[in-house]
This record gives sequence, structure tokens and C-alpha cells, in this order.
Amino acid sequence: MAPRSFWKGYLKLSLVTCPVAMSPATSENEKVRFHTLNARTGNRVVSQYIDAVSEKPVDEDDEVKGYQRGEDDYVMLEDDEIEAVALESTRTIDIESFVPRDTIEWIWYDKPHYLTPNDPVGEEAFSVIRDAMASTDTVGISRLVMYRRERAVMLEPRDKGIILWTLHYGDEVRDESDYFGQIKEGKPDPKLMSLVTKLIDERTASWDPKMVNDPVQDKLLDIIAVKKKGKKRVAKAQHAAEQPASNVVNIMDALRKSISTEAKRK
Repeated sequence: MAPRSFWKGYLKLSLVTCPVAMSPATSENEKVRFHTLNARTGNRVVSQYIDAVSEKPVDEDDEVKGYQRGEDDYVMLEDDEIEAVALESTRTIDIESFVPRDTIEWIWYDKPHYLTPNDPVGEEAFSVIRDAMASTDTVGISRLVMYRRERAVMLEPRDKGIILWTLHYGDEVRDESDYFGQIKEGKPDPKLMSLVTKLIDERTASWDPKMVNDPVQDKLLDIIAVKKKGKKRVAKAQHAAEQPASNVVNIMDALRKSISTEAKRK
């Protein structure tokens, strides 16, 4: 059963408008979460803002946002001043433009959401916008207030619905040339390429969601289950010391041994 939508509003393209609902495409509800407790009493620990100088607790009504302009010097902004510059687009996804789908690289993608029609009457308009984007291989670009911030969003047609991606801000994406620019250019030895390609073929399999499971969380759940039954404390795991990477002198020999190992494993 699909979870309830967390946002309802309208999808708009020029004079065409239809009601839509949106839900996050991913969830962290199954993640193991912990509270911080006082080990002596078993009571939960409560966090609290403390004045850095007076070391006294600060009342919630006295908390304000501050922008640092110098050492111990801040410009204070009230909540209403911050809200005054926010967009009013909290309930309408007004598609401002369309761009070719393959021109937005994955690194700009932030969080995915499922966008669906929220009224049988508006379903036709929703379907027309979706199918038109699919037929032209384009995605829609809009802006929307989500998670208390104005965000650029991308609308991507998918199956019978639309995926709405929040996009990273421009200053959040680092320039890849700062990292890759120092790597030397040049083509590798064709023989080495052939061996690595064979190794890739040996390890190629169909995608399976189990490939991204969380074994650490599974082990935590096992420990929690044992403790729920009132059994003794689980012994600490003995981690094997990490072996330093060996200094491979002959890459060709290493690749041939790898392929031989893969064949035996198969």
C-alpha cells in the first residue's frame, strides 16, 4: 500500500492546470535509529541551546538566525525577514522551461519524489504533459518551496507518472576539474584493457536491489532482538586488521590471477 502523500497542489503549464499529489520516492523509516540515554538512569538526554558566553540556557523565543560578518560579529535576521524573500510557489509547480533530458547530469540530482494526478478530471491534462515530455525526450524545470527552502526541481516522465527531482544548488556542486584535472592522459595497454574487460564480463550480472542492502543494519537488528529477549550482552566483534595494499609490480600477472580466481569462483 502506497504511503499517504505529503504534498498536494497543482501542476501548471501555461494555461493548463491540474491537481497533483507528491510523495517521497525513498524512505528512511526502516533505518535503525537510536536515542541518547543516560547510562546511569536509563533516561533520555535532552539537547538544549546554551549561550556560548554566559553558559545559560536560551529560551526558544530568544533564538534568532545570525549571519557572521566578523569575529564574534553577526547580522541578526528575524523569521519574518527571512520568510519575506521566499517564493509563494508552495502549492503550484509552474513549469518555466524544458531542457533535453540528457543535458542534466546525475550529479545535480538531489531527492526523487513521485508526482501523480490527484483528481480524475485533471488526469488527462497530467497525462498530456507527461507524454509530451516523453515524446520530445525533455524534462521540465520549475521552482518550488520544499523542506522550508526554495528549490529548483526537475520533472521527468516515468511510466504512468512523473518523477520530481529536487536539484542541488549551483554552489553545492564542486568543479570536477579540480579533482580529475591532475590525472595524466593516455591510453592504457590494449592487452591490459582486454584482461580488465574479461574480468568485467566475469562479474557482470543483472541489477538486483539486494546489491545495495545494509548488512550492518541487519546485524544491529540481530543484536537488538537478542537484547529484547533479555539475553546476555553480545560479545564485541573482532575485526580483522586491514591488510595494506600490496605493491603490485606486474599488473598483467595480477589480472591473469584475478581472472583465474573468478573462473574458479564461478
